[in-house]
Amino acid sequence: MRRLLISAAVAALCLATAPAPAQQPASALPQGDGRDIVATACTQCHALTVILAMRDGPIGWKRHVYTMVMKGAQVTPSEADTLLAYLDANFGPGQRLPPAKTITLPPGPGKELVETRCTLCHDLERVTAAKRQKSEWDGVVANMLDRFGLAAPDEARQIAGYLAEQFGQER
Repeated sequence: MRRLLISAAVAALCLATAPAPAQQPASALPQGDGRDIVATACTQCHALTVILAMRDGPIGWKRHVYTMVMKGAQVTPSEADTLLAYLDANFGPGQRLPPAKTITLPPGPGKELVETRCTLCHDLERVTAAKRQKSEWDGVVANMLDRFGLAAPDEARQIAGYLAEQFGQER
């Protein structure tokens, strides 16, 4: 029993002295209603760099926020609405991403769609670094278009086909 109490005390001390995950100041966030919510609620578990590098559509952000609330994020329902509007306005598809390496995609059918659609939310380094089985790309692309709130089955097939051909792995 004594060991358990000592272990608990050491763990509590480590948690109390651990640096907070938010190492960037809130000033790194764009101005707007919701900025303070991000700066306080989200940085309880995540560094701001996670949010600054993300781009998602309204459906995707809603999934993220609600998942985080289910995991214990301290956000009221009205704050969640404000937070969602802020994230979508400032970190939605098409918003400028932090500078990334220059990546040139290999030629092939669907390349242009990947360059125009996928880069609304991701840099090409992330797209090309994804390790997926060829059979997984259909679901990944469908999920991304759903998060963006877009139903485009022809584009989805072309994008998934290109990604599977160029970056898919065999089992």
